[in-house]
Amino acid sequence: MEQEVGVVAPQVPEVPMVEPEVVRQMQQLFALGWGSKRISQTLGIARNTVRRYRRGEFATKTQVRPKARRLGPEARAEAISLFESTAEGNAVVAQQLLSAKGVEASIRTVQRAVEDRRRELTAAALATVRYETVPGRQMQIDFGQKWVSIAGAKMRIYLLVAVLSHSRRLFVKAFLAERQDDWREGIAAAFRHFGGVPLELLGDNAKALVTEHNRVAQTVTFHPGYLAFCKDWDVVPRACGPYRARTKGKTESGVKYVKRNGLAGREFENFAALEAHLAEWMVLADQRLHGTTHEAPALRFERDEKHALRPLPSRPPVARDRRLVRKVANDALVDVDTVRYSVPHRLVKERVEVNVGESLVTVFHGQKEVARHTRSFEPHSKVVDPSHYEGLWRPAARTDTTPSGGKVLKEYGRSLTEYAAVVEGKAA
Repeated sequence: MEQEVGVVAPQVPEVPMVEPEVVRQMQQLFALGWGSKRISQTLGIARNTVRRYRRGEFATKTQVRPKARRLGPEARAEAISLFESTAEGNAVVAQQLLSAKGVEASIRTVQRAVEDRRRELTAAALATVRYETVPGRQMQIDFGQKWVSIAGAKMRIYLLVAVLSHSRRLFVKAFLAERQDDWREGIAAAFRHFGGVPLELLGDNAKALVTEHNRVAQTVTFHPGYLAFCKDWDVVPRACGPYRARTKGKTESGVKYVKRNGLAGREFENFAALEAHLAEWMVLADQRLHGTTHEAPALRFERDEKHALRPLPSRPPVARDRRLVRKVANDALVDVDTVRYSVPHRLVKERVEVNVGESLVTVFHGQKEVARHTRSFEPHSKVVDPSHYEGLWRPAARTDTTPSGGKVLKEYGRSLTEYAAVVEGKAA
């Protein structure tokens, strides 16, 4: 076998192919006339090995069992360097990069070379130093998903969870999607729920919040819309490191708590019932004894954090203001987050702009407002203004039996009295 470049294969003493005691047992069984198959099954060795020993081929021969190959000092240092940088922790990629540099080594050889460093990096990634935040400084935010039964049908519900880092007081709001508007609306609702604004927001690297997180340069580029929202509320945005979700572990735990305790397998008649349940459940969640602080979040909030939060702005900025382009369907409806809103029927097949606010949905055709509805949160529901169909619906068919023109039966020859007389046998 050719020695790999940059790989050290140390010389080791020769060792027998089979243990001496096994060889002695084979010789005894040979003398008893046992066959090779029976001996191999009894001693647990290969049948061909027994045959070779029977022929005497290994009477004086021994086998060399080389130890595992290893990289030399320079090649090992290069492997570790590539493993930490370009290969991004992948030993297979590091082996390929080494091969491109002229260092031929097997994948297993490279894996052994970086094994200690891999263990160190894994331990560093898992190790967490618990950081206690001063009152009023930070709120952690995150989104979770859960399938919930609403009106007998399974619906995917998106849950924004916000946790005040000091008191662990929790807020949750359900949505039908996870867009930037939903993030902003949920965060603004959390501020109002807590009655104040913290100094900073800590979130993850969701595309609605972060457009780029450079791990090497340690820089974060926030989405312009999210950055403008934070500026309006005078709060500093923060993002946890990529693949380091536990740096916002308070809200990570909060999402699990909402899904497993707040919702579990509960069923709801409609979306409004789900919202009402979450509002009641949040009160109970704030009264529980927290596993880390050993205090109720509501108690810590009232005592330490309530007065540390900055007051809400007198005129809160708009959290949701999304404009969508929609094509009016044949039934004069436009779809927004599974909810359908009516527009004047004359606009069928036309393109309109739909402005989705926190409480209103307004539809524009060009510069003209053509429809205005109260925003609905019921999945797959319809919000209809009957006036949008005027001139399209036909009048209901007549169901009365009164002859037209106010005519009575006697105008047709006989009256009801005469018919009654016939039935009673009084007719002449």
